[in-house]
Amino acid sequence: MLGCSRTASPEDIKKAYRKLAMQHHPDRNQGDKNAEKKFKELNHAYDILKDPDKRAAYDRYGAAAFEGGRGPGGPGGMNGQEFDFGSVFGNIFDEMFNGGRGGRAGGRGDTRGQDLRFNLEITLEQAYGGTEATVRVPSSVSCETCHGSGAEAGSKPHQCPTCKGHGRLRAQQGFFTVERTCHTCQGSGQVIDKPCKSCAGQGRVRREKTLKVNIPAGVEDGTRIRLTGEGEAGTRGGPAGDLYVFLSVRRHQMFEREGADVHCRVPISMVQATLGGNIEVPTLDGKAARINIPAGAQNGHQFRLRAKGMPIVRSTQRGDMYIEINVETPTNLTAKQKELLKEFEKAGKTSPEAEGFFSKMKEMFSGD
Repeated sequence: MLGCSRTASPEDIKKAYRKLAMQHHPDRNQGDKNAEKKFKELNHAYDILKDPDKRAAYDRYGAAAFEGGRGPGGPGGMNGQEFDFGSVFGNIFDEMFNGGRGGRAGGRGDTRGQDLRFNLEITLEQAYGGTEATVRVPSSVSCETCHGSGAEAGSKPHQCPTCKGHGRLRAQQGFFTVERTCHTCQGSGQVIDKPCKSCAGQGRVRREKTLKVNIPAGVEDGTRIRLTGEGEAGTRGGPAGDLYVFLSVRRHQMFEREGADVHCRVPISMVQATLGGNIEVPTLDGKAARINIPAGAQNGHQFRLRAKGMPIVRSTQRGDMYIEINVETPTNLTAKQKELLKEFEKAGKTSPEAEGFFSKMKEMFSGD
């Protein structure tokens, strides 16, 4: 059932069970009766093999060792009771992730605080040079009155008499152990006879925290910055969660970012494009850069400014900046300007590409 050999170690059996149980769990296979049946069988197999005595009996007598009302289908078996998937599978995750992030520190009554998310918008200039931002985050902080214990001064939490500090109650049903949250302490493992009036026994109160966030140069849109221990305070002295700051870079009116490179479209006049010359263009460092426009430059021509783009995080390298010229067609011409342009057109061929196109088109329609 678990795909293990008869000589498999307890650790190998546990690994095989975890993998298959997660694969066939009903929550992952909604409405699949076969998955539900498979999950029950896996739990039954693991319950036998994880116990040395049961495993020895199985190795010697096979499934017959568990017949007579103790196995699946008999009284107290899987078909004779309501199967609690949440409790059984919860035990698996307790084993796998106990003490992990966001988990309960069993029996101590302290629970890790929740992680928080804060969305922060910055400008492209701030992303270019890096900055230090001040954020105000609504959060929970440790109660100053009880110092996070949740109990009034002169008293302290004591072990829950119902669950003996475990926070959960176990009941044996056939081969299955069903585990539920303790109703007396609500899973904390401790009870407080005199709760702190300031925090109502929680050990934390709501406050707004002001924090400084260091944003490195070169960050991209969607970057996540983690501030360890700056999330919500844990209950009854538990460890605090983390704060995750998600950055969004505001769209710039002049520059467009593409990875580490920066693009900028610069309009120039028809005369500048025709005669050429030097122009100054803006850069993200606040200084102007000079580029030389060659005579006869066409619309869309690009110039590359090396290392004038965005810094690359955790690197000394930088991207490049690309300047694309946009040749503007004159508008709102006076009568004199129109006349001068007509004279200019008559003076000679100035647009060889256009003239060649229309010449070919004339030949095509004339049949020559």
